[in-house]
Amino acid sequence: MLDYTDEAERYDASRGGEPRAAAAARGVLRLVPRHTRSLLDVACGTGIVTRHLAAARPGTRVTGADLTYAMARRAAARLPGAVVIADCRRLPFPDGFFDAVSTVWLLHLLPRPEQVGAVVAECARVLRPGGVHVTTVDKAAAHNVGSDIDAVLASRPRTPAVDTAPAVESYAAEHGLRPAGATRFRGRGQGRSPRRTIADLHRGWFVTLPPGHPLADGFAARLAGLPDQDRPRPDPWFTLRAFRKAT
Repeated sequence: MLDYTDEAERYDASRGGEPRAAAAARGVLRLVPRHTRSLLDVACGTGIVTRHLAAARPGTRVTGADLTYAMARRAAARLPGAVVIADCRRLPFPDGFFDAVSTVWLLHLLPRPEQVGAVVAECARVLRPGGVHVTTVDKAAAHNVGSDIDAVLASRPRTPAVDTAPAVESYAAEHGLRPAGATRFRGRGQGRSPRRTIADLHRGWFVTLPPGHPLADGFAARLAGLPDQDRPRPDPWFTLRAFRKAT
């Protein structure tokens, strides 16, 4: 997994910046009822999405939470007084405290299925009855856009995805959360070029091919042989699922 202390400074610029963040926030808010008075954005990172959530819903109290100090510090600069440092598996809030909870680009980062279940359980715990949990699912699958880059990387070693929609729905059901809608949004500015993919490979973004892995140089060489080295391929489309807590 990436070191998000090191990533904090370049995180926004390397992941689509404001356009991607705005698209993510719009997607989340399509699934959050208009009357929502309080929303917790878990693993808010630099707060770039969280700020868009707050700006779009001035009548909603938006709180951000992140475990990494360097990320939370940037989020706090965007949302003064509204960001806490917290582990997503042990949130520092009482039961039923929020009307809505979002987890954007979080669940896929967790190394084991039981940790995904623990996060969903915490989101359910801090939700009031009738509240809504919105989360991204199938993150890795979204990046496969059928490009020549995907064809090169198709044979790379993979770890099983822990954030598949059926798995997340199962965890949600265990904690009294029922399906309440779905939507998709475009990851603007995240279409990969061959050269950018090689750089990501060397930085360890592909966790099953870390720098120094015997296969990494071979994939990098094949990527370097593709045409249009700096032309981004199509942007990914991310999926959001909503779950409502039983009343």
